[in-house]
Amino acid sequence: MTACAAPTLLPDEAGRFLRLYHAETGTPGLNHRLGRAATELAEQGRLTLSTPELTHGAKVAWRNSTRCVGRGYWPALALRDLRHVADPEQVFAELLEHLEYAWNGGRLRPVISVFGPGVRVLNPQIIRYAAYPQAGGKVVGDPQNLELTRQLRALGWPGGPGTPFDVLPVAVQSGGQVELFTLPAAAVREVQITHPTLPSVADLGLKWHALPVVSDMRLEVAGESFPCAPFSGWYLQTEIAARNLADAGRYDVLPRLASAMGLDTRSERTLWRDRALLELNVAVLHSFDAAGVKIDDHHTVTHRFVRFEEREGRAGRTVYGRWSWLVPPLSPALTPLWHRSYTDTEVTPNFFAQLTPWPIAPSTCTPSTGAPLRSAGCPFH
Repeated sequence: MTACAAPTLLPDEAGRFLRLYHAETGTPGLNHRLGRAATELAEQGRLTLSTPELTHGAKVAWRNSTRCVGRGYWPALALRDLRHVADPEQVFAELLEHLEYAWNGGRLRPVISVFGPGVRVLNPQIIRYAAYPQAGGKVVGDPQNLELTRQLRALGWPGGPGTPFDVLPVAVQSGGQVELFTLPAAAVREVQITHPTLPSVADLGLKWHALPVVSDMRLEVAGESFPCAPFSGWYLQTEIAARNLADAGRYDVLPRLASAMGLDTRSERTLWRDRALLELNVAVLHSFDAAGVKIDDHHTVTHRFVRFEEREGRAGRTVYGRWSWLVPPLSPALTPLWHRSYTDTEVTPNFFAQLTPWPIAPSTCTPSTGAPLRSAGCPFH
């Protein structure tokens, strides 16, 4: 397809994406679309993307994500166009719909929900576990969420029962106001962690939520910014077993697991950490499989990433990447990515981190009493 030069009023970013969209999807009418886009920008100050354009933009954003080793699935991403939704209660209802659609009976589907201007979800993920500081520096829960828990409590959350896996409320910001919403139990699918040959692993009481939904990143397409665009795929087992549960700054379960396994922890030379880490990864994969929940392993996903690179090369596209994120934290030298190198270059469309506007004074939540906790009824009956 031969593209004409964009009208002078059309910014490069918008023109570049529209050309990309028409070229990759085979959609006709590029010249007309470029002219209409220039008119939109001149009259409204912004480009209004069609749903098909936004859908392809979100897919390409996933394709361009330098830190994602699973992006070979990018063509399968489903978009829920919710740019007309800004009311906090409606936003939360749509987040529940996102969780249900993505769940798909355990056969997790990649999906992104794009909301209207002025909307933010302040939690980094829809499902996060609380952290409660204890005397002596101990923490019950996920230490990564200490500040998030503190801020949500300042906004009116009274706290949960105090278990290591209390689910935090979801903070929705719209029009400068913040409301907290309690996720119904039916919306938070969790997998109990057991081991196929070590019964003592079940005694540790470990679990993790089945569906990761990143909710605080900004989607940028054609120069247009979407601050509320929660997206989800499925877990790689190392994310849970080698980081969330194993990191010393997270749940730090390796010492307890090693003790349960009867390992000698008196010396690092026994490699007790390595042996415990391997079995924790075995346990997570076994548990998700037993529960019928989709999950990837680090060997399969890295080989698929190589095939993704090959497909991109045949399409004439460069694959950028952040090596430290693409190479898994378990047995990295056994994967095909270990000996490869990547250029860490961010191109658009893409997802970008954005600062969370903490602290938020309780007075911005409701006139006097702080954010109301809304407990949604289960929509999945």
